[in-house]
Amino acid sequence: MSQSRVIMEVGNDGVAVITISNPPVNALAIPIIDGLKDKFAEATRRNDVKAIVLTGKGGRFSGGFDINVFQKVHGTGDVSIMPDVSVEFVTNAVEDCKKPIVAAVEGLALGGGLEFAMGCHARIAAPRAQLGLPELSLGVIPGFGGTQRLPRLVGLSKAIEMMLSSKPIMSEEGKKLGLIDAIVPSEDLLKVSRAWALDIAERRKPWLRSLYRTDKIGSLSEAREVLRIARQQAKKSAPNLPQHQICLDVIEEGIVHGGYSGVLKEVKVFKEIVLSDTARGLVHVFLSQRATSKVPNVTDVGLKPRQVKKVAIIGGGLMGSGIATALIMNNISVVLKEVNSEYLQKGIKTIEANVRGLATRGKLTKDKAVKAISMLKGVLDYAEFKDVDMVIEAVIENVPLKQKIFSEIEKACPPHCILATNTSTIDLNLIGEKIKSEDRVIGAHFFSPAHLMPLLEIVRTQKTSPQIILDLMTVGKVIKKVPVVVGNCTGFAVNRTFFPYAQGAHLLVNLGVDAFRIDRIISNFGLPMGPFQLQDLAGYGVAMAVGKEYEKAFPDRVFRSPLVELLIKDGRNGKNNGKGYYIYEKGSKPKPDPSVLPIIEESRRLTNIMPAGKPISVTDKEILEMILFPVVNEACRVLDEGIVVRASDLDIASVLGMSFPSYRGGIVFWADIVGANHVYTSLKKWSEMYGGFYKPSKFLEERAIKGIPLSAPATPCATSKSRL
Repeated sequence: MSQSRVIMEVGNDGVAVITISNPPVNALAIPIIDGLKDKFAEATRRNDVKAIVLTGKGGRFSGGFDINVFQKVHGTGDVSIMPDVSVEFVTNAVEDCKKPIVAAVEGLALGGGLEFAMGCHARIAAPRAQLGLPELSLGVIPGFGGTQRLPRLVGLSKAIEMMLSSKPIMSEEGKKLGLIDAIVPSEDLLKVSRAWALDIAERRKPWLRSLYRTDKIGSLSEAREVLRIARQQAKKSAPNLPQHQICLDVIEEGIVHGGYSGVLKEVKVFKEIVLSDTARGLVHVFLSQRATSKVPNVTDVGLKPRQVKKVAIIGGGLMGSGIATALIMNNISVVLKEVNSEYLQKGIKTIEANVRGLATRGKLTKDKAVKAISMLKGVLDYAEFKDVDMVIEAVIENVPLKQKIFSEIEKACPPHCILATNTSTIDLNLIGEKIKSEDRVIGAHFFSPAHLMPLLEIVRTQKTSPQIILDLMTVGKVIKKVPVVVGNCTGFAVNRTFFPYAQGAHLLVNLGVDAFRIDRIISNFGLPMGPFQLQDLAGYGVAMAVGKEYEKAFPDRVFRSPLVELLIKDGRNGKNNGKGYYIYEKGSKPKPDPSVLPIIEESRRLTNIMPAGKPISVTDKEILEMILFPVVNEACRVLDEGIVVRASDLDIASVLGMSFPSYRGGIVFWADIVGANHVYTSLKKWSEMYGGFYKPSKFLEERAIKGIPLSAPATPCATSKSRL
């Protein structure tokens, strides 16, 4: 903490420059806030100080309030840990200060950082500084007066958009909107800010207190109409997120009853919402993502990552072309190998289309798109493999084929080269068993589409060297993925945890529950689509192939449903041919296909599991739990076997890999909120009614009976597969 401090220097011009120093982003930790209070009190008292400039060290103003404090509040349930900043400090000590205060903003002013700057009497910024209030993405609302001052500085509609989207704007846009008073080069920032502060002191420039401005709010009836439309939009786009409606209520309070009333309401509401399940879930996901970069015996043993400049990819299908796109977009050269020129051309065309698509959507500039495509080379043999740093095999799920490829690349590639496979289910020991360099074999499991999905599951075997793991983690970060290191088993961490998801849905359908009702319930819970629409999207071939792998690996707990085979027999292949559970027509949303119902009836006749031949009667809540509790149960086995380093790794992986709703905190976190005991007793009851698919795992049973959270660290397991 020695670097964390607040410094004050008073110049000959009578300006006190107060600097926040808390690398890397000058977060407003509690000691920093205390330091700011002390320095502002001192500057206000001192007769030799005419004006004040507030800035941040190291080219950044402040990234906002320290999120670790939220974690402490959630751990203890004690809101009094939160410092009193909004009224006592930002409003009374800063905004109502008898001396003018100018914020000199560079790099970023986010969350509490921007709220402090808005409490100052002017804001001078360097070019391309990020300004934003992202608090809603953490399940809370701005808590240092942001809900009141932002609308008064940029106008109501823009302020609502910035808060509800959590997206920052650049200082150039901030200047146009009135949030920033002037933009000056970085090297002149302090000089101009000091002069500006003195100009205010000597009444050459206006002394503006944002909280009391009304010129940008419009009339009360106009403001209420803007808020009404925003509420409707938030109901549609964020139906399960209470913080959006709460934020709009607090903004309205200030418009109707004045800014100071709004600040008081903001403080009160913030203290309530910070303890909500949504805030707990979103803060947990944020911190879980940070924690993935710490892997015992890999990141803590003094190893340095080696640079990966050139990667070979074998197989230019959907996955191979997606992975290639992710690499070339981030300045890593790619050699794409295929078996013949027809497949190779198809792969290259797919990659070019991916890059063009990103450029069209504004994710890439034209120049970057051209540069990315120039980093791709197609080949039909191994000659170009002599100087690659990594190979990623992305061919079909066929063990002999993969073994043959690994024997060939071991000979063709340099001895430092990482030998990676993108398999989603096959045991890595099988893939590498025919080669000598098993310490270089690793799983690089991307999720489809690989250039868009943010998760990279890094699969280690008992023989994979820590250096290879670290190198692949580094590549993951370079290509803007979140790398999660996991152990080796069928399906690895994510797909294995979620294999009961589709099977649970099939079991319910065969018990007489409507498939479309199941999809609706799962979508309402917060997943982007239900299990049947997901099966349509992935294609039935995938469902069949994957199902067989799990049948082999976990025969005691799979549910065998004939439904997918019956759909294929009927000439359906989901979205691929426009006919599945849903009808897919260009330009319109998928519609439930009534002609699938007789096929479902046939499946029910074949499985013959409906009690007394009649459909079961279940509530929406029971349907949700009968699909998600078996997933929790498998997550417990994954934790028990040490497949992940920590429970939070499985949480972030479920959010990024399976689109589990982030505001529910991930699969294990959500299960702990529901309660291990409820999960256990429900599964036990269903296993007695419907068989072994629902049988609770030993880990779940033990934790439920002892009242231990599922996420609590296990006793150190000698065979932990993720941290060997």
